[in-house]
Amino acid sequence: MGADGDETGARRRGARTYEGAGIEVTFDPQVCRHAAECVRGLPSVFDTARRPWISPDAAEPGLVAEVVRRCPTGALTYRLAGGGTEAPDRPTTVRRTADGRLLVRGELRVTGAGGEVRETPRAMLCGCGSSGGQPYCDRSGACGGVAGDRGGSGDRGRSQGGGGEQEGGTGA
Repeated sequence: MGADGDETGARRRGARTYEGAGIEVTFDPQVCRHAAECVRGLPSVFDTARRPWISPDAAEPGLVAEVVRRCPTGALTYRLAGGGTEAPDRPTTVRRTADGRLLVRGELRVTGAGGEVRETPRAMLCGCGSSGGQPYCDRSGACGGVAGDRGGSGDRGRSQGGGGEQEGGTGA
């Protein structure tokens, strides 16, 4: 945790880091909502049938970073061997999906219902107010997902020079 109680990157409780020679990928299952952009984008790296399910060395680090940035929730992040990470979008953008979820990209500090603060370049927030995981969308309410719109399609990760996160997970 940071000096102000912030939870960031691999330090977030429950997050796991998968190390490779050129890139390390961190997955936070508490934030993942299974948009599966990672699994569709780079199945050689992100394979939910394999353990460990993330193999960072199975593709070129720049390609892994590109796919990670597609994650709408920020459940996946990366750090390049040289220390590079995802630069947040500027200006910050907010996109409402057809079912009401809010896909936010930028330099974000999101405060959860319990007061925990998460710094992230991407988040999927609840737009209907019914999520049990406020402020994040857990797909339990009206913004639970329209078939064919899992949160990532049409919201391809944009980068300004570096790393990012990609949604996915063991139930993708």
